[in-house]
Amino acid sequence: MVSYHIVYTGGLRCDATHDSSQTTITTDAPVDNHGRGEKFSPTDLVATGLGVCMLTTMGIAVQKEHVVLDGSRAYVEKHMSSDPPRRIARVVVRIEFVAGISHEHRSRIEHIARTCPVARSLHPDIVIDLDFRYPD
Repeated sequence: MVSYHIVYTGGLRCDATHDSSQTTITTDAPVDNHGRGEKFSPTDLVATGLGVCMLTTMGIAVQKEHVVLDGSRAYVEKHMSSDPPRRIARVVVRIEFVAGISHEHRSRIEHIARTCPVARSLHPDIVIDLDFRYPD
């Protein structure tokens, strides 16, 4: 179990504290929903969490095999629905790997990304547009 404390600080902002580490992030409503858009919005955190989860779970899966993912990157785009209710409709994730990942590891880590805990937690109506790029 992990716990958090969240305080509404006004002006459509919240401070969220991760209890065990005491790390705090501030969120803001997006510009298109009455906010200033100066910080991550709640839905930004969901989309970002997907990219982070994919990279992290791939790293966990290959660390004992001495496969180096250090420097690999995820580019994430969040697309909101244009019709009510307001919701995440599509998330684009492009994972750009560093050189040197063998072909034998590629299909495995791609499967791990597709089935990471955040991907499995998202509503099935959310389209996840996932692309893997290898430089070699």
